[in-house]
Amino acid sequence: MDLLVLLGVGLLTGTTTVLFGFGGGFVTVPVVVWADSALGGDATRVAVATSVVVMVVNAGFATAVTPPGTLAALRGGGPLLLLLAAGGAAGAFATRLAPAALTHWAFVAYTAVTLADVLLRPGFLRPRGQAGSSVPPRPLPALVGAPVGAVAAFLGVGGSVMTVPAMRRAGHPMRVAAALANPLTLALSLPAATLHLATASAPALPDSALAGLVGLVDLRAAAALLLGALPVIALLRRHPPRIPDRVHAWAYAGLLGVVVAAMALSGP
Repeated sequence: MDLLVLLGVGLLTGTTTVLFGFGGGFVTVPVVVWADSALGGDATRVAVATSVVVMVVNAGFATAVTPPGTLAALRGGGPLLLLLAAGGAAGAFATRLAPAALTHWAFVAYTAVTLADVLLRPGFLRPRGQAGSSVPPRPLPALVGAPVGAVAAFLGVGGSVMTVPAMRRAGHPMRVAAALANPLTLALSLPAATLHLATASAPALPDSALAGLVGLVDLRAAAALLLGALPVIALLRRHPPRIPDRVHAWAYAGLLGVVVAAMALSGP
């Protein structure tokens, strides 16, 4: 039963990775907590580490199968990627020091503010640079990389909640904003995952409870999630669904609303 649920969640995260740039962290963490409930208080730590690994693989694979023409929007973005990586490492380090409840409710608050912003402030539902506009999309300033990376890694759920709205504000259509969120998420989550895993120690529990764990990563859960996600990413990249941009943007806002509700209800 656990395997079927994890496979199903993997299918969902593969879909959200392509359509919205979400690597799946906010979905996989509660599910891995449930699957590893035998670990007690260490279940959340294992879920976060496992989710980061899944997110790195999903974002990396999604980036690899993205058409080069789409990724060309990041040409010259080396400083942005480096600052995202530095911020990601700093945010991951801060997460290890902060109480779990603080990280959880900070994520709820930030996502709620982002939802209000995309709905109420002009520029997200119809950004500049769309069809019919003579204004081309503008690149993201490199200096936003460090704070975006730090906040995203501190919240523990990748960077799409921050980067997709930023790309929309820069003038990109939703399909491009979601696609570009993956390399940006990879840049900040890879050093964060390295820091989490390199400095983590396995829980002090009986061997039966630790089966499948390497450090704090539940390899069985990660494998099941990726088994569901990667084929979906490959399929949707090869045959992308035709979704009107405005509908796509509203769907993103709706997903943020579901995330806020789910995280608030699952709060400690």
